[in-house]
Amino acid sequence: MNPSIRTFASFPSVESALSEPNGLLAIGGDLTSQRLLEAYSRGIFPWFNEGEPILWWSPDPRMVLFPHELRISRSLSKAIKKTNYEIYVDCNFTQVMLACAAPRKGQSGTWIHPQMIAAYTALHEMGLAHCVETWIDGELVGGLYGVALGKVFFGESMFSRVQDASKIALVHLVKQLQFWQFGLIDCQVRTRHLESLGAQEISRAEFSQKLDSLITAGFEPGSKWNFERILIE
Repeated sequence: MNPSIRTFASFPSVESALSEPNGLLAIGGDLTSQRLLEAYSRGIFPWFNEGEPILWWSPDPRMVLFPHELRISRSLSKAIKKTNYEIYVDCNFTQVMLACAAPRKGQSGTWIHPQMIAAYTALHEMGLAHCVETWIDGELVGGLYGVALGKVFFGESMFSRVQDASKIALVHLVKQLQFWQFGLIDCQVRTRHLESLGAQEISRAEFSQKLDSLITAGFEPGSKWNFERILIE
């Protein structure tokens, strides 16, 4: 694979991704819904800065969270049991993406730029991208968004403006995915934050194998998700 190729009809095999930088598979193409769906169905995702060519990735190892292995700390459990927040689903997708794109401590820029927001909003309008939102006193304080295909949820980004707000959204998501019998949440790359919640690294080969079986699993929750509130005790 030559990662300098700027145009391609279809993605190359993920096994041909570079080891350095880890997972770089292809450069160029576009962010049409068709292209994104092909990418996700093969375990590939876009990640690039504004003004750069589109970069496509398939890292090895891959960070994942198996829904039944969610780990909730004592402090997070206490936060979840509070009644001062509300959880909304698929109500403010673009707003969640914009919040995820906001500058963060130690970062000079963001990869969630207008081109990405437009592309994922299109997927949201198709009923394939979803967001979970944490609200307190009428204010959006945390949340996450991602893409769902079959019984796999591909997490893209999360944000928090108050302590534990994004984690609360994630727990509600995972509990619902457990109920819907989803088999995998893709977290892309390792972070301590995700590791603390039970996520782990698996090989690209194992990830691809699980993806192949779960991506074709039938699941029709409707274009706009609704969560069962009784799932969180």
